[in-house]
Amino acid sequence: MGTSKIKVEVALDKTALQKIDEIVDSSNYLDTKRSESIGTILSAFLKPEVNHAEKARGLIIRKRKGLL
Repeated sequence: MGTSKIKVEVALDKTALQKIDEIVDSSNYLDTKRSESIGTILSAFLKPEVNHAEKARGLIIRKRKGLL
């Protein structure tokens, strides 16, 4: 059973939008759009069973190592 979805508008700065576009462009074989990419990113970050502090810590470490 799927979850219901509500459409929202978001305002992104130019840098964030460029990053989203890079994700979309690098995933063109999936025929994805900006909205699907943004929704997927938010869903991955906001899962209730995920420890968000630990996830952020891991991302910070990866970024500092140049892996992100």
